[in-house]
Amino acid sequence: MSVTVELFDLPAHQFRVFWGATGSMWQSLWDRFLDITGDNPLVLWTLGSYVYTSVIYWSIGLAYTLLDVTGRPTWLRRYKVQPGTNEPVDGRRLRSAIRQVLLNQIGTGLPLLFLMYYLLPAETRDNVRQLPTFVTVCWQLAVCILIEEVLFYYSHRLLHDGRLYRFIHKRHHEWTAPIAITAMYAHPIENILSNLLPIAVGVWTTRCHLSVAWLWFTLAISNTLHVHSGYHLPFLPSPEQHDFHHLKFNQCYGVLGVLDWFHGTNDLFRRSKQAQRDYILTTLEPVRQTHPDQ
Repeated sequence: MSVTVELFDLPAHQFRVFWGATGSMWQSLWDRFLDITGDNPLVLWTLGSYVYTSVIYWSIGLAYTLLDVTGRPTWLRRYKVQPGTNEPVDGRRLRSAIRQVLLNQIGTGLPLLFLMYYLLPAETRDNVRQLPTFVTVCWQLAVCILIEEVLFYYSHRLLHDGRLYRFIHKRHHEWTAPIAITAMYAHPIENILSNLLPIAVGVWTTRCHLSVAWLWFTLAISNTLHVHSGYHLPFLPSPEQHDFHHLKFNQCYGVLGVLDWFHGTNDLFRRSKQAQRDYILTTLEPVRQTHPDQ
């Protein structure tokens, strides 16, 4: 009996050792980072978050934009969701989108970061040195994802109401075949209500550490850029549902698709060819080649 217990305890012990070593490594790297930047909570939560999220947005967004403008490398065009659109992207529309995104980031994104900071409890915002445990990071990210799904779905549907749509959300839908940087091409009210608040509320609710907030921002921003990109690339999130939303207007309002299923707002999508292509591509064969149009 004791031999059996020891055999089962060995992997658990090894996991605890690995977990502890990994946590120590990340804590050491985080301490070095703060030694360079300083550990002023106000600066890190506001200006630090603004610079960090802007770098994530524009590094990914401009990589896609370079592809849209040049059409190179040409072999990536095989992964277009809507072939023939934005090949190349119209320069005037592109410049207009870039200006609006910059205005939103400065005019709404930065003020909201200050608001987020002052709404967090003092013990959360001031504790920037000590990293949370792995389990804490996991459950807080899970809560943030669920909150975003609920808030984005219902705020998005609200913006499609006929009494609001032409004043606010119509701007975002000028792109029936979106490109990556149009993720934040929106009226400032929409940017606050539907883009920023669904992400920020998760941080307020979980009272997560700054590092978890930055990890959550990375996941949320990179995901929305990929699903707006117009490309279904290998090993990246599937853009099929949101691209279908831009194409058909009144389908697929959510992020995960759970509430679309619950409310039946993805019925047309589920009967479409795009639904057959809606998966993370794990091979180099384009989904349009695996599931060709009739």
